[in-house]
Amino acid sequence: MTSSNFPSDDSVGGTSRRALLRALTTAPIAVPLIASPWGEALADLHDHHGDSPAALVRTRTGRSLSRFRYHNAESFYQGLGHGLYYNDGGEMIYRSGIVAQLALSSHLLDVGFADEWNARHIRLDVAKSLAHANATGFGHDCPDMARLAAILSPYWKWGHAHRIDAPLPDNGGFTVDEVRLLLRALLDRVHDVTGHRRPNGWRREQRDARS
Repeated sequence: MTSSNFPSDDSVGGTSRRALLRALTTAPIAVPLIASPWGEALADLHDHHGDSPAALVRTRTGRSLSRFRYHNAESFYQGLGHGLYYNDGGEMIYRSGIVAQLALSSHLLDVGFADEWNARHIRLDVAKSLAHANATGFGHDCPDMARLAAILSPYWKWGHAHRIDAPLPDNGGFTVDEVRLLLRALLDRVHDVTGHRRPNGWRREQRDARS
């Protein structure tokens, strides 16, 4: 499973993704969602969750934070890629939640969501992050990733401190290798859509993980 399985979604409703993001960057005020090809999908999500509307405004600060989140996601993935949590399924799922949320946050920040809005309304809900990402041109309509995102949400429930004297939540039957492949595809999609460069040493890490 690779990122090539998913469309690039460079054109949204007749408007190129690049042109739309450029408009969100240069607009002096928040671009009304109704004027965006993503407006209807986001309005439906806001209504469903009872959230206040998000104003999408791209900034250099947001772009920089987006890159930082993507690189952090790749960093957290390294332990999973090297198989460090094969003997602790709960910790593996918990770490997977961190990777997925960081990766999806990178996309949301890149298209103009404010980090404060994400913290208030999305929090640690990976499934909600994925839904908002796909509503704004992420184009990662992978049923298995959607199912994993639902299992991960909210990912704090998989943390060690919350598992003391308590049974593990249902992991949906996912194996470690299946989770790794799904997260690798998610990270590759973030890289492709945002255009962020790979972190330093990424290729070496990939070789080491395969060896």
